Amino acid sequence: MIASLSGKIIQIEPDSVVIDVGGVGLQVHIPSPVKDYMHPGESVYLYTYLVVRQDALTLYGFDTKEGREYFHLLLSVNGIGPKLGLTILSVLTPDAIRRAIFNEQADVFSRVPGIGKKTAQKILLYLHDRIKAIEGLEPVAMMSDVDIEVLSALTALGYSVVEAQAALQSIPREAPQDIEEHLRLALQYFTK
Repeated sequence: MIASLSGKIIQIEPDSVVIDVGGVGLQVHIPSPVKDYMHPGESVYLYTYLVVRQDALTLYGFDTKEGREYFHLLLSVNGIGPKLGLTILSVLTPDAIRRAIFNEQADVFSRVPGIGKKTAQKILLYLHDRIKAIEGLEPVAMMSDVDIEVLSALTALGYSVVEAQAALQSIPREAPQDIEEHLRLALQYFTK
């Protein structure tokens, strides 16, 4: 397996980048957030996962080992292929996935394009024990009912789950446990 690569970015395509590695241009499919900070001519180091199919060898790249590990975990779920796994990691960070698993929030996964309620439940059930078994990954603090309501309100307003969670994390711990107040503080995060 090709575990990692480093080289110079030659070209950025809609769902992948082409990286020059020792004179060979390798096409690597990467999550959108990773691709968004890349520019042609820059050097890059990626942790990779090679998917071997009868008709293709496809390389997937991630900026962290954790991203690659979660991609591998997602592929182990029945019904999740490489493209859908990459879509999940384009919408949700590994931390957001971990939070959803530990807080048993299947609805977080169903917000990803291409994932329905059944598949979301399947991801939750299948990964629940596997994520706990990964060394070094400890459960994050449970979300309060107030934060769950605010997360739901922010996503209903059109913010992504990742953006909503970032806004929730910006709320001071000493803030009163009030839905309206938390929503106000979360919305202030987007006006900064």
